[in-house]
Amino acid sequence: MSCQRGATQVCRWTMTAGDPGDVAGMTHDEVSCMSDQSLLPEVVYDPTDPMHRREQMFPRLSLEMVQRIAAYGREEHVPVGTLLFERGQRGADFFLVLDGLIEIFELDKHGQPHVFSMHAARQFTGEMNLFNQRSILASARAAMDSRVVRLPPDDFRRMVASEADISEIIMRAFILRRVGLIRMGYGGVVLVGPARSADTLRLERFLIRNGYPHRLIDTEVDPAADGFIECFQLRHDQLPVVICSEQCFLQNPSTAELADELGIAESIDPQRVYDVVVVGAGPAGLAAAVYAASEGLSTIVVEGLAPGGQAGTSSKIENYLGFPTGISGQALAGRAQAQAQKFGARLAISRHAAGVDCAAQPYRVQLDDGQVITARVVIVATGARYRKLDVPGYARFEGAGIHYAATAMEGQLCRGEEVVVVGGGNSAGQAAVFLSGIAAHVHVLVRSDGLAATMSDYLVQRIASSSAITLHARSEIVDLDGEEHLQHVSWRHRDTGEVTTRPVGNMFVMIGAEPCTDWLRDCLALDMHGFVLTGRCAEGHLLESPYATTKPGIFAVGDVRSGSVKRVASSVGEGSVVVQAVHRYLHPEAG
Repeated sequence: MSCQRGATQVCRWTMTAGDPGDVAGMTHDEVSCMSDQSLLPEVVYDPTDPMHRREQMFPRLSLEMVQRIAAYGREEHVPVGTLLFERGQRGADFFLVLDGLIEIFELDKHGQPHVFSMHAARQFTGEMNLFNQRSILASARAAMDSRVVRLPPDDFRRMVASEADISEIIMRAFILRRVGLIRMGYGGVVLVGPARSADTLRLERFLIRNGYPHRLIDTEVDPAADGFIECFQLRHDQLPVVICSEQCFLQNPSTAELADELGIAESIDPQRVYDVVVVGAGPAGLAAAVYAASEGLSTIVVEGLAPGGQAGTSSKIENYLGFPTGISGQALAGRAQAQAQKFGARLAISRHAAGVDCAAQPYRVQLDDGQVITARVVIVATGARYRKLDVPGYARFEGAGIHYAATAMEGQLCRGEEVVVVGGGNSAGQAAVFLSGIAAHVHVLVRSDGLAATMSDYLVQRIASSSAITLHARSEIVDLDGEEHLQHVSWRHRDTGEVTTRPVGNMFVMIGAEPCTDWLRDCLALDMHGFVLTGRCAEGHLLESPYATTKPGIFAVGDVRSGSVKRVASSVGEGSVVVQAVHRYLHPEAG
């Protein structure tokens, strides 16, 4: 790594030559004559690494497919050096190469192009951002005189919707390319700060769950951190900071500020009236978005953090139909998000719903940044959040040792250490099993007599048979201790009064559920626990749909709905089925 202060007096932190896949030292002719496959780095075989699926990552289409795509766009001649799109641009065009070579690059620390992939004849440009209006992560230019077919965004989406076999190839390539960008760190940002601090974890969690490439420099252990801090003349209490390749420097930004700077947040047209606004991008909300958009309804999804909801934090879901070896919540959410965007749904990430005007139709959903989304139908899918423990000092360690998710990111903090999981539901069981392969030991605490009444049997059996997990029944947390982050946890047996204290730096709290319905209290009828009442009108009469609320045109699905089954499959089912009721509401004349 190197640190450079240029004419603009902005200190830029970049990766120097020698990183995996670096081709910056090559001459232009050497780069131009290479195929895209040869530019990819040679690394030890890993079956999960997209770099080993090069034929799918950079497919070469048949001549017949090329002809079909060409019918949706226009052919152009692009001279060598022509810039086709650049990093930060929104709504980039799709390019299919007929002859020549297109290189994908980012700028190095000297402002020179660093090429990391190339597209030759019958190959195409793009990755997942072509399905939305987010800022793209890299630039493209003609490496030699070339002929291409250009498809503007609307024509690209029309082609994808009409050509199923081509769409499958493109979708697979785009997903693999995004995973490749994440693994290799191209097109991303540098996050600098202590890995265990609440704000560093908050920012890293946002980047990971939104699939944004980044590199973390842990100032507590990374020897390069001292040079960085000196370069930017920072104090440790000013961390974390985010450095972008566009010379942006963000000091401990809010999630919304980071999303805006990186172009993750999409702009909202205040004049547009959508058919459907889905509030919440958990399994129920994403399912509703997929089915609504695929059936031609203009759809936008509002989500405060990242797609997946509570399920997106599950390390592995093994009892979801169709995935016999299991799937992580984040992977499931990522696939659902890609499906929804493929059919044209918009996703407004990093924005929370603050309220809804129920007095007039179409409905107006107010966001926490002051923007307003207008829609004829509102689908409430905001789900539920875990409850907090009533323990002295609890708030001080939230994010600094107390977590509500057990993913690979949190797992890195637990390697070789003891951890505590509080809760007896499936999420707690999945977390305990996942962490048992990383931590020195996992302590599972429940206030009840055991797990059988609240957890799926396959998880109960794994916990019982694992030597790395100890179940502490009829036990509760009584004390937390530490300085800047959690260091010791104490719990008491409810019958004997015996108190146990262990050196624990990470505790995972997964107890109960509180509905995310504060923004609805002036609009819909809620039950005594705050969940949305559905299926009956204010007078108690049955409604046509079990997902209809006390306001016509507003539906509720998933965990936020009173009486719902708190399972991923159930939420997906409700999100899918509710679209039929939406159609009946929007088109009553159709019967």
